[in-house]
Amino acid sequence: MPTDGPRNFNDVMPQGGFSGMFKTQGLPTELKVSYFIWVISGLLGLLFGLIAFFAVIAAFAFAPGFAAIALILLLLTLAVSAAQVVLAMKMKEGKEWARLALTILAGISLLLAIFGAASGGGSGMGLGGNWFGFLVSAVAVVLMWLPNSQLWFKAVKGHA
Repeated sequence: MPTDGPRNFNDVMPQGGFSGMFKTQGLPTELKVSYFIWVISGLLGLLFGLIAFFAVIAAFAFAPGFAAIALILLLLTLAVSAAQVVLAMKMKEGKEWARLALTILAGISLLLAIFGAASGGGSGMGLGGNWFGFLVSAVAVVLMWLPNSQLWFKAVKGHA
């Protein structure tokens, strides 16, 4: 278990804010690729979530019960996407707790893909059945745990 967990909210926020989002100096190639997978997929999740927000608002006129449930799920999706970007930025800073949290997010995406397929997702598209999303996050997780990445995390921990 990581011993560098956050103690307060400021420990969770990226150092220097979001201005350094695309700066990856000093990271091994594996972690750079993993970092950009996490950040880009998180930003895409936010973008598509904002677009879906307008559809949910329009759905309130036709099916308010469905729209209310969809709004709750959409807000949860937006929160997870934002957390994914922040966690990736903390992983880039060498925080092992963020790497573990991203690994857990990938595990949850696997469970959602299985649940979606088992509940009649068929092709694996739609809510919870996103196999492509899981495969992308699985690649990012593997890259975070490769030996070269492990060495980098140990070296960063030694300098902290």
